[in-house]
Order: sequence, then C-alpha cells, then structure tokens
Amino acid sequence: MSLRLCQGLHSIKGDRPCGVDAQSRSARKALTAMSIWPLLLIAVGVSADAFAVALGKGLHMRKFNYRYAFIVAGAFGVFQAVMPLVGWLLGTRFADYITEVDHWIAFGLLAGVGGKMLWEAFSSHEDDEQDTDSIDVRELLVLALATSIDALAVGISFALIPNIPIAPAIVLIGVTTFAISFVGVVLGHRVGIRLGKPAEIAGGVILILIGLNILFEHLGVW
Repeated sequence: MSLRLCQGLHSIKGDRPCGVDAQSRSARKALTAMSIWPLLLIAVGVSADAFAVALGKGLHMRKFNYRYAFIVAGAFGVFQAVMPLVGWLLGTRFADYITEVDHWIAFGLLAGVGGKMLWEAFSSHEDDEQDTDSIDVRELLVLALATSIDALAVGISFALIPNIPIAPAIVLIGVTTFAISFVGVVLGHRVGIRLGKPAEIAGGVILILIGLNILFEHLGVW
C-alpha cells in the first residue's frame, strides 16, 4: 500500500520518483502547491469506511439530532486526522509490523460491533426498544479506531515521500472525513426512519461487510 500510494502521489503531480530530492526551491514550492489535489483524493479515499459506518449509525436514529451527528462525525474526523500523524511519526521503522496485522484488527473491531448491533436488533422487543438516539461512547471510539487504521498506513506512506506537508495533510483528511461522515449520518437517518427495525439490521450487516472488505483486500482475495 505504501508503494502504491507513493507512486500515485508522484504520478498525479508529475514529480520525480520516491526518495529523490527536489533539485531546486522552485520545485519544492511547486510540489507543496500541487499536493493539495492528491491529498484531497487520499482524504476522500480513507474516509469511505467512515462514511459507511456513519450511514449505519444514522440508520439507528429515530429522530435526527444535530448534536449526535456532530459527535459521530467529529469522532471519525479526529481519529482520521490523528492516525496519519501517528503513522508519519512512526515512519518506516514499524511499517512491516503494522501492515501485517492492521487488517485483522480492523476486521475484528468492526465485526464485533456489527455482531453486537445484530444481536440487539433481533433480541429487542417492540415495546422495550433501546434508545438508539443515545451515544455509546465506547462503541463510537471503537468504530472510529477501526475505520482509521488505513489512515495509519497512509501516514506511514507519507513518511516515505519527500516534502509532504504533513500538517495541511492531516487537517484536510480530518475535515474531509468530518464532512463526509456528517452527510452519512443524515442520509442514514432519512433511510432508517422509513425502514425501522430492518434498518438496524442493515447497520450491523454494513459494519461486518466493511470489516470483511478490509480483510479480503489486504489478503489479496480481491
């Protein structure tokens, strides 16, 4: 993943291969100025899982709550911004160890939360439903962590690429994820309010499928 990301960034910018320093100050300035576009594409890419999970959270909302939506989107945005920074600080020293297990961690977390949601959906009764508009902080943090593990790998890739403006990069990723996740909660709520209990089941299935997709991608199944 690190190599593909590195090659993708430089191919978009038309820059020199990875590991080769820029030859002049003007080249460095051009690199910084042009890096906004590949970074934006990366930000949208790593926020895709957060959007899908936010969609699932919105499916569980009986009544739309801006505070709930902001907290969910904020948690995903913060984690997506912090994890690339952690990866960048780690650099290449622990890259091999992280990439060997990151997909299993993400799958385990998402499948666990998704399974819990399915169990609650099938075991609850019409007259004794849980208040799905409340926020389970522990569950939210687990989801935010699980969906940001790919962002950690992206941060490691940043450490391999010269002249990447890390501060603007993590801000862009965080803001993009926040906006996309907020939209996901809104869309999920609009669908969920019409479907009721099937929407709760769909939310759990979505999380499990995202976990499987992450796992199979890293294992090379597709």
